[in-house]
This record gives sequence, structure tokens and C-alpha cells, in this order.
Amino acid sequence: MNANELAALHCQPRHGAQDALDAARAAKLLLLLPGWELHADGKAIIKDFRFADFHRTLGFINAVGFMANHEDHHPDMEAGYGHCQLLWSTHDAGGLSMNDFICAARVEALLAR
Repeated sequence: MNANELAALHCQPRHGAQDALDAARAAKLLLLLPGWELHADGKAIIKDFRFADFHRTLGFINAVGFMANHEDHHPDMEAGYGHCQLLWSTHDAGGLSMNDFICAARVEALLAR
């Protein structure tokens, strides 16, 4: 699987520990997403995006929000002038699921356009 194939997938409902990815699978998927890192708690992936100004940052936030609503999977966001940090985790699974990697890949596809 490559990043484009991952971005072409859609999120599915994930409930419970059976939907959580093991560390080895998460590590392999993370290799498809340059700049993304495993959060210190091991239960999320995180990346800080940099932009030239607030206008571009807000445009990015709106695009991510639209995609997240469509996929019914939402990140934690922190934003300020010229940057937005995204953190994906699947709370219902108690850690990382395929949904987190699908959405991260979709974010990367948004920026590649």
C-alpha cells in the first residue's frame, strides 16, 4: 500500500480494542506519511503544519474540517498564526486505528493539490 491508496480509503466505525492497530502495523503505516510522528503516549499520530499567514492556516483548517466531517472522524487541532497542529487518535478504540492513518493521508493529499 502507498499513501495514495491509503488516502483513497474511507473511514469505518471503530469500536473497542479489537479495532486498535498494534505497534508494528502503526509503524509501517507511519512510514507512508512523511513528517507525521507517533505521539509520546503512543496512542495518536501528530504533525505540525506551517503556513505563510493566518489566512492560509484558516483555509487549511476549514479544508481539514470539511474532510473530517465527511469521514466522521475528527482530529484534535491547535492553531495559531502560521501553523496548525493535527493529532489523530481513535478514542473508541483506545489508540490508533486505520481511520487515523486514512485521515492523515487525506490531509497530505489536500496539500498536494
